[in-house]
Amino acid sequence: MRLAVREALLAFRRSPLLSALGVTTIAFSLFAFGLFSLVALNIRNALRTVEERVEVRAFLVDHTPVDSIAALMEELGRRPDVQRVEYIDPEQALARAREELGEFKDVFEAGFLPGSIDIRMREGYRDPAAVQALADVVRRLPFVEEVRYGADWIEKLHRIRNVAAATGIILGVAFAAVAIIIISASIRMTVLARAKEISIMRLVGATDAFVRRPFLLDGFVKGVLGGLLALALTWGANAIVSRSFLQTEFFPPGLAILGIAAGALLGTLVSAFSVRRHLGRLT
Repeated sequence: MRLAVREALLAFRRSPLLSALGVTTIAFSLFAFGLFSLVALNIRNALRTVEERVEVRAFLVDHTPVDSIAALMEELGRRPDVQRVEYIDPEQALARAREELGEFKDVFEAGFLPGSIDIRMREGYRDPAAVQALADVVRRLPFVEEVRYGADWIEKLHRIRNVAAATGIILGVAFAAVAIIIISASIRMTVLARAKEISIMRLVGATDAFVRRPFLLDGFVKGVLGGLLALALTWGANAIVSRSFLQTEFFPPGLAILGIAAGALLGTLVSAFSVRRHLGRLT
């Protein structure tokens, strides 16, 4: 292993421009993929924030007893698809209506709006079918006069989420494939540049494993450096967008480390494939 490390360092020293080209190619390939992933992450977070507002609102008949309201809330709170149950009395409903519809605040009068129970759905139960099922259950409960949950809005939100997920998968695979092709070509250039050295090593009796080891280490180091550079470029782009246009979220630490590890793994695997292919031609 010590000899492999020395050979990898010598390769960087002998051909710094080629090594820099390899690192830069990996970095920009991962940078393009990282930008797309960052956009996909922020779209997913935005949709999740909107989905958190999915709720079923049950309007109660006038003068519903307090103990009956408490019993209804307790029954609904035990359901696995319910995250939170909140009672809105007529005064609170009036204040909220005046706040949300300020231009029509003079229209609302005390006692005009009924009390209601607002039911927030748990994550994983916010699709149209789950919300419809809960609304049907709530509609049959005693003292419930009317149920509203914005069926058209939930349908559109669910459709947007599905389209965004499908588009993200397709484009993600496409970006990953392009990155692999570009990185493969870059590392293959390094292997071909040292083809004479590989042939000499084979002639003096070096095993295939011994020949591969410096190239694998070289690919690993380039992958790590490329991943770090790509992460820095992505962070810079995210900072510029957040400062100049709109606030966006960056990758969490675990995902950032995973991206660097992916660059290292990609560099190692592509190096292994390129060296194996070249050694196969020499046999």
